[in-house]
Amino acid sequence: MPDLANTSLVYVAPAAGKSGVGDYADDFLAAVAPRFREVIDYRIDTEGAESAADVVRHVRAVRALAKKKSAEGPTIVHFEQSGGSLSVFWASLLPRDIPVTATVHDPPFQVWWPFKTRFVGQHRLVHHAIHYPFKMLTRRFQRRVIAGRTVFTLTGIGAEVLGQKAPESNPVASRIFVPARRDLKPLSSRPVAVGLFGHVYRGKGFDLLGALRERIDPDVGIIAAGRGTAALPPVDGVTLLGEVNGPDEDDFFESIRLLLVPYSKHSQYGKAYPASSAVTRSYAYGTPIVCIMDGALGEAVDEGGAYGVERVEQIAEAVNSIVRDDVQLEKLGDQVAVLRVEHDLDHCVVPFLEAWERS
Repeated sequence: MPDLANTSLVYVAPAAGKSGVGDYADDFLAAVAPRFREVIDYRIDTEGAESAADVVRHVRAVRALAKKKSAEGPTIVHFEQSGGSLSVFWASLLPRDIPVTATVHDPPFQVWWPFKTRFVGQHRLVHHAIHYPFKMLTRRFQRRVIAGRTVFTLTGIGAEVLGQKAPESNPVASRIFVPARRDLKPLSSRPVAVGLFGHVYRGKGFDLLGALRERIDPDVGIIAAGRGTAALPPVDGVTLLGEVNGPDEDDFFESIRLLLVPYSKHSQYGKAYPASSAVTRSYAYGTPIVCIMDGALGEAVDEGGAYGVERVEQIAEAVNSIVRDDVQLEKLGDQVAVLRVEHDLDHCVVPFLEAWERS
């Protein structure tokens, strides 16, 4: 059992601003760093648009760093891995005598498209021709990579499905933390409006804005905020804010009573079970969610603060029922208040620290 105070941590993650995982990494590392003797923070600055040469460069740099620190004393190398993160995955193929752990953000797989370089991503047919026919082979390879290793997930169901796909690994479930944010007005004192929040990409539900506007009562405002939302096609009766940070983010959440999470994480490659940083950001501001019970979102409903429905069409029905009902809003708000404490950063890093101490 290593003494973390005498252990070095080599931390490999996407750079902040490149993805939600990179943003998560900043806060997570700040919380665990004081427990280690030394922290070496290696960030992938080419995340999301990597060439093969970039991947090779990062793999070599991480391997050299891991070997150097391991030769100097007790070292743990930890990776923040997500579905499209190439360098973070390939860099984790380190010698077995070096302790390696990883947070798998899109379980049950460490990476879903392990060859999606910038060139491949620009050519849809090439992308699917490379990945789909060989998905069983690449997943078998991933299973070998994490055999005997501790891998963390940010949902309970994520750990469960990862363990089913890679039974030789040691999955440990934690939770994605609710970040610290200032208290806002009570829900019933905010404008009668709902919002969507996050980085625009497939499966996040921003393509449903028109359908939602048609079904949600006309006196209920709809506001979309996050990276890429300003470039969405305009929809009558929907406000598109674009990316919001700092006071602008505060103002966005204070302008809505509910956050809508119409996510679907199912594709021809299978179903993913990631945690949602948009959900925890909403909870940080005391704002409940209405979501489709898809993937890990069913777990969010069980834990409180979320109203779950089975189909997209039912989201509008739920909004129309809840958004003006002070009793329902207060009940959901009280559940969110509990999660703001139970899922704060200090609580959510405990499973990591305990597992590292056992490694």
